[in-house]
Amino acid sequence: MEAAEEKKKEGRVVVEKVGGKSTVTRCFYCYPLKLILPNKVASSKFDAVWIYALTYGGGIVSGDRVSLVINVGDNCTAALTTQASTKVYKSVHSKCSEQILEAMVGKNALLAVIPDPVTCFSTARYSQKQLFRVHADSNLVVVDWITSGRHASGEQWEFDLYMSKNHIYSEADQPLFLDSVLLDQNSCTSVAKRMQEYQVMAMIILLGPKLKDLRCQLQEEVKQMMSVTFRAPNTIRTHNVKSESPQRPTRAPMIASCSPFGPQGIGMVVRIVAVSTESVYKFLRHHLAALDAFVGASPYCQSG
Repeated sequence: MEAAEEKKKEGRVVVEKVGGKSTVTRCFYCYPLKLILPNKVASSKFDAVWIYALTYGGGIVSGDRVSLVINVGDNCTAALTTQASTKVYKSVHSKCSEQILEAMVGKNALLAVIPDPVTCFSTARYSQKQLFRVHADSNLVVVDWITSGRHASGEQWEFDLYMSKNHIYSEADQPLFLDSVLLDQNSCTSVAKRMQEYQVMAMIILLGPKLKDLRCQLQEEVKQMMSVTFRAPNTIRTHNVKSESPQRPTRAPMIASCSPFGPQGIGMVVRIVAVSTESVYKFLRHHLAALDAFVGASPYCQSG
């Protein structure tokens, strides 16, 4: 009985071809989840649907469990996003808030999961799991990121627990990508001390044949960006100019890396740490702008 009741609390979205266009044919949600299906995000000439996931009260309350199952049918395109950062309020009686996303991406289909960041308040406890099942020619974009908290209020990495898992499996149930992030205050050093001055941590996953050009371009641009960031400054010495004493090196405002995964490098993961949320929004706007051709709008063009 309990299992059946828990099942009822899941949100469900089904995207299928209707009249040759990607269409939401089923949409169900219940408290605390709310789903909005706007029809003006992308031009009608684009075959894509947009889905906004919200929570009542503007955030996730201690002990909340938000679960969403989305099925993107063959040859369909869907974008799942948010209207603002996902706020996770402080924990009460050490209860953990939880979000679960399970997505099935059909043949030659594309799903873009492009939310705003998670922002955990002081003492919050939050767990997130995202599970994706794909075909050999499925296409997937996932942005998963977290800020240090209410930075303007002086909170920096003061939540008790943050855990995020992203798992991608093939149609044969073989793991293509397994990733876990755990930030726990019950460690020998605090999260704030480990993160130092960095206020944002982000991950971008790009998978599938439609995104090959984007992966190549992003990898090359990240490589160039990092080569400039860590290039040693030129030291000019002349017989009549006294060299200045070396200054203490400053930490790079953003560090990014790219790693391929999957058969023949069909996927790529980009990892980022940055000193400001605005800089990551700028990075995402620039490097994911090419998704406009698929989803009909540039991700994060009105954010940050």
